[in-house]
Amino acid sequence: MAQAVANVARRINSTVEEQRDSLDLSDCGLVSFPDGVFRMIRSCTDNIQKISLANNQIKALSNKFFLTFTQLREVNLQGNVLTTLPEAIANMQHLISIDLSRNKLRVFPEHLMDVSSLQHISVEGNQITELPMEKLCLMPALKSLDVRSNPLTPEATSFPHHFTLLT
Repeated sequence: MAQAVANVARRINSTVEEQRDSLDLSDCGLVSFPDGVFRMIRSCTDNIQKISLANNQIKALSNKFFLTFTQLREVNLQGNVLTTLPEAIANMQHLISIDLSRNKLRVFPEHLMDVSSLQHISVEGNQITELPMEKLCLMPALKSLDVRSNPLTPEATSFPHHFTLLT
């Protein structure tokens, strides 16, 4: 455990010191986004455009996460155990790509459809059975939606759409 904490601290310090625009906390054994990270990275949250929390055991993200990192363009949350996303994701004005592959989603995260800048969404390998195609078709920037390896009903994808739908 101490080694995992040290690894997270090292990665955060490196991001802050080198004034990087990305934070990689993938494969860190996290079960949540540590509150201490908000304090450590406070000085450069506006610079962070890309965060990877891939391959952890994160069960949920708080509204605080999305309210703090307001400039995010890419979020990689694949390989966690998320069942939902917080409302605050709807306020992400710059987000263009989100990867939610291999989580525990049973329902397509409705707040994603409020992010007008989103171009790429992956929910591959979840447990989603239906897609809100009418609402997805109203997303102006959406270019691709990856829903492979979900137990979708045949009618779930039959709605005419303007984006690439990977099934």
